[in-house]
Amino acid sequence: MQKPIYILGIESSCDDTSASVIYNGKVLSNVIANQEVHSKYGGVVPELASRAHQQNILPVVQQALAQAKVTKNQLSAVAFTRGPGLMGSLLVGTSFAKSLALGLEIPLIDVNHMQAHILAHFIDDEDSKKPNFPFICLTISGGHTQIVKVTNHFEMKVLGETIDDAVGEAFDKSAKILGLPYPGGPLIDKYAQLGNPKAYKFTQPKVGDLDFSFSGLKTGILYFIQKKVRLNPDFIEENLNDICASIQYTIVEILMAKLKNAVKKTGIKQIAIAGGVSANSAIRERLQLAEKHFGWTTYIPKFEYTTDNAAMIAITGYLKYLNHTFSDVSVTAKARLKVIE
Repeated sequence: MQKPIYILGIESSCDDTSASVIYNGKVLSNVIANQEVHSKYGGVVPELASRAHQQNILPVVQQALAQAKVTKNQLSAVAFTRGPGLMGSLLVGTSFAKSLALGLEIPLIDVNHMQAHILAHFIDDEDSKKPNFPFICLTISGGHTQIVKVTNHFEMKVLGETIDDAVGEAFDKSAKILGLPYPGGPLIDKYAQLGNPKAYKFTQPKVGDLDFSFSGLKTGILYFIQKKVRLNPDFIEENLNDICASIQYTIVEILMAKLKNAVKKTGIKQIAIAGGVSANSAIRERLQLAEKHFGWTTYIPKFEYTTDNAAMIAITGYLKYLNHTFSDVSVTAKARLKVIE
């Protein structure tokens, strides 16, 4: 019988403070404190984010332990996000995790945020199937867009990535152009479901087979909207659903085209998605259709494990714990951290 392993995960890479307790791979708690302060600025303000983390981290950890019905003395290890992310935010989580692990005299485990998004698929959940190795993972968020070949839990290779902006940024900036509040990606998804995805045509960028580019698309959308609004000041209001549907359709087409290229190049038909943008309904729908059309096996995470959350940090910590991969207290936060370091 496996001995009980309790891992506390701490996530503080951007503007969400999160703590989670995992017991032998199962999530007992996953507490997230959002920071509403950034909405008025149209984006995350790093200084405000780190201050809010300082206020939130202790109550969030206490709540995670209470929900899991676990005392701090039962913890086997503390896992935390080392990077990538906002330096000030990362430092709060890193410092707290180090102090707690030292005080409890238990192992400290540093976690790569991007690896954790992918490894969220290995949370022990009866409603979700776990990917078989090797698989391709499309990691899409506000800060990253990557196609990663995953050979095992800790052997990963980036096959393609964005050469400029991330897909989440493309959604949010497009929403800003339309006058929608931050974060705008979920709102585009909401309005797109009521519109015609082929109402307006936006040019798809020409880059490498497995790489992405979204800066040109954003510029194209901006010029298109400016031109239409000059002719009709009410253009956005009158056509919002169709505009959002057309933007979303274009972005999803780009993502799917790159995934098809990755399958063609690798021969791997096990396809997973991860990251905040994987909550998008159109991407989920297209992946499910791909199972029928292309014979792929697709893995779509639960909504609560798509955005930045500590459960994905805790499951990565758990897998590292089983592998006896621990960190020294000299480990430091790193704002720029690649999938493979």
